[in-house]
Amino acid sequence: MSAASGGETRRRSERRGFWIILATALVALLVLANAHLVYVAVGSQPACVPHAKSAGEAGMMRAARPVC
Repeated sequence: MSAASGGETRRRSERRGFWIILATALVALLVLANAHLVYVAVGSQPACVPHAKSAGEAGMMRAARPVC
């Protein structure tokens, strides 16, 4: 009876270890995906596009604070 109980305990701890490793891997994947998203967002700057310099030109939007 003791041997069966020991085997069950070992199997349970192996399953628990698997789920802990799986959860850790998923959290790491989520953190890396978010870090990549931030890296790409910060690293990519949009190029200057033509825009209306003064109010009143039909069909064009004016930038609030044009940088270029």
